[in-house]
Amino acid sequence: MKEVDYSVTKSSGQKAKFSINKLRSSLQRSGADPETLQTILNIVRDELYQGIPTKEIYNRAFSLLKKKKTVFASKYKLKKAIFELGPTGFPFERFIAEILRFSGYETEVGVIIQGHCVAHEVDVIAKKEGLFELFECKFHSDATRTCNVKIPLYIHSRFRDVTAHLKQKGEPLPQKGWVVTNTRFTEDALSYGKCSGLQLLGWNYPPGDALKDRIDRVGLYPITVSTVLTAQEKKTLLQHNVVLCKQLLEDAFMLDHLGLSESRKDKVLTELKNLCT
Repeated sequence: MKEVDYSVTKSSGQKAKFSINKLRSSLQRSGADPETLQTILNIVRDELYQGIPTKEIYNRAFSLLKKKKTVFASKYKLKKAIFELGPTGFPFERFIAEILRFSGYETEVGVIIQGHCVAHEVDVIAKKEGLFELFECKFHSDATRTCNVKIPLYIHSRFRDVTAHLKQKGEPLPQKGWVVTNTRFTEDALSYGKCSGLQLLGWNYPPGDALKDRIDRVGLYPITVSTVLTAQEKKTLLQHNVVLCKQLLEDAFMLDHLGLSESRKDKVLTELKNLCT
């Protein structure tokens, strides 16, 4: 398809050239068939106008996917669904811990570890085969927010403080220190991570193994991707520490807390099964 010469307005207010290929790439993550994707691309392209907000393009594509199949829309809204885990950031920490657990790690959330100078609360400790790694999760509820270099600098200093204390005590040292965010890292932040040995995991970093790639690969979607549950119902489930669609599918009795009718329960469970298979 030939590139359309339209400008779009990002959530930050910046203008950019519309890219049909970028839209196609984001739609492909929904799992929709090629014919459906092409139909949606054609409709969106025909409805473009100069300066159209990217949010409007997203909403239109989401609506078209939902009409075709709700599971397509659920996967397409993954990035937005991560933002909906807020505002405290704690569900995001639980979410990251669950992704690590699925990858074979034993995880703990919100652990106090003594450093050489002061004690630190570590968001996630992940252990595997006698080794462990430390994860700090930086959640943003605003898509325009990024992790600048101050964040990895601060996290790296905490990592070194903990390591110094453990080394002094003759105890096993963490193999890696991580910063995980649901948005992007600035170039300075990426440069510092590479230079210092601090591991960075962002929404689109590192390429091919970014947060979005890992989520799709293991199929661990947050309950906020659901297009059947209401915002209040999702909030209630999060308050009960139900973060993943997989969790809710395995513990379907949690739906009883929501007072759903049997028909709505069936719709929710059908959606969850489609997402988790």
